[in-house]
Amino acid sequence: MADDGPVEHGYPHLDTVRDAITALYKRLSYDTVQTFATSVAPVDVAFGDTDDLHMGAQRVAREMVRHYRLPDARPIISFREMTHAANVELAAGPEYFIELNDRFRTHRRDIGAALAHEVMHVYLHRLDLSFPGTRENEILTDTAATYLGAGWLLLDAYREDSASSQKLGYLTPEEFGYVLAKRALVFGEDPSVWFTSPQAYTAYVKGMAQARRDEQQPPLTAAGWAGRRRYAQDRRHAPGPGSQSGVPYAFSGDRGGSLRVSFPCPTCHQRIRVPVRGRVRARCSLCRTVLECDT
Repeated sequence: MADDGPVEHGYPHLDTVRDAITALYKRLSYDTVQTFATSVAPVDVAFGDTDDLHMGAQRVAREMVRHYRLPDARPIISFREMTHAANVELAAGPEYFIELNDRFRTHRRDIGAALAHEVMHVYLHRLDLSFPGTRENEILTDTAATYLGAGWLLLDAYREDSASSQKLGYLTPEEFGYVLAKRALVFGEDPSVWFTSPQAYTAYVKGMAQARRDEQQPPLTAAGWAGRRRYAQDRRHAPGPGSQSGVPYAFSGDRGGSLRVSFPCPTCHQRIRVPVRGRVRARCSLCRTVLECDT
């Protein structure tokens, strides 16, 4: 939790974020991901200053449990002084003890954001889905919460001006915007209408631009002129020792001597391998996205 401290920007965790999206599709399946097409509604996690602190926090926690479809999970909320925004005890259940930072006693509007992350820990724990290393696992948790419809709250908790700053979660604002954009492109849902933070909207716009660039990489037909020219040069030297560094695609030969190219699916980032023979339509086996390619 960045509280009046420096907020990291950019995309330093982008590779891990993309791995997290792939892992979600692999562990949940396309059909299960599709059941999260509707995000948590702002009205369902609204928390007024006059609401009872503990009863209100329990209500929001139950809404997160409902959204993540964890009907037999019972979160027990308490507050204490701590460095981090929150913490959850991942036991066998069905009760899960979640501690929230004391600052949320007076920053109630952000309780939903903290609980979106902590209840996602419970969800991933039950899925037995994790990444090695604490930081990587926290990035997985932020990414999963955002892609499955609750993480817009985490981005909306980001506020920054010349005198103060606040950010929840391990992703940068732009990375939260990127995952929200990836979700929006899949489900046709515009989360920007829910933002109360102008900085959150700016980060989402930047994230959408990055997500769009995923759809404009060779050999996809939407690639720009410069990308297509570089691709053609690399293809002429393939599969030899010619440099292919800094590009998402890679050439290889198959047993019959034919050339193939592999590249990440712009939706789920699983690598797809297709023959090099001009116009090709490929279908990702993981997320079922149909891709128009010019190989």
